Amino acid sequence: MFQIGCHLSIVDGYYKTAKNIISIGGNTYQYFSRNPQGGKARAFNQKDLDDFLLFAKENNIKGLLCHAPYTLNPASEKENVREFALICFKEDLVILEKFGNALYNFHPGSCGKQERSVGIKEIIDVLNQVMTKDMTTTILLETMSGKGSELGITFEEIKEIIDGVIYKEHIGVTIDTCHIYSAGYDIVNDLDGVLKHFDEVIGLDRLKAIHLNDSKVPFNSHKDQHAKLGEGTIGLDTLVRIINHPLLKAIPFYLETPNDLDGFMQEIKYLKSKREEC
Repeated sequence: MFQIGCHLSIVDGYYKTAKNIISIGGNTYQYFSRNPQGGKARAFNQKDLDDFLLFAKENNIKGLLCHAPYTLNPASEKENVREFALICFKEDLVILEKFGNALYNFHPGSCGKQERSVGIKEIIDVLNQVMTKDMTTTILLETMSGKGSELGITFEEIKEIIDGVIYKEHIGVTIDTCHIYSAGYDIVNDLDGVLKHFDEVIGLDRLKAIHLNDSKVPFNSHKDQHAKLGEGTIGLDTLVRIINHPLLKAIPFYLETPNDLDGFMQEIKYLKSKREEC
């Protein structure tokens, strides 16, 4: 099954957002657990969750992906910022455990003026404080573009974080097409080579989600600027190859392009028309 969706607001709840994704042709969606710039999580509503779970079952919605706020930075040199990351993780995971087998995506963070090795250790420490043996949620490290002091810009850095986590069975990776292209992984001219390298370093079994975005900036620019599909430097040909690649076809895809609901509908429609089913 082609799992395709986009990032949507859950201001009206999980259930109504699920109805929105079905209305535009999708069958999964991504959402922020709270305002992306931080703040408190929205109040949990058990009836909304129950209604969502029933609707999702009836409409074959799978792979719901919760995205942590951008201000969650477990690699920070500031103790209060790391403490906020710990609070966010704990609060969000309590809610996600109610879904069963949920996905929780976060940006590894920025280390500031610290050594990168110190920032990676801080990430590992936070993860080991919030992860448990019996959790059902899978935490996903997102590949980053490399702006500033961002961590997670190479597969090796992602692997280093995973290696330090105690409960490795509950951690995976999200590839963002815009990010890895900006980080220097040439998915346009050598998609197979990039995937081979990912498999050798991390293992494709850990790849649980793909953010499908074009890029406004050139290859290896280390900038994070998403573009609508076909309006950037990656291009439609490559993005279509990605959704049809035999190693990626079983993975859910999430659009984070600068679109409104109608724009997402048009992109989903296009991708479905180009999808080659087995």
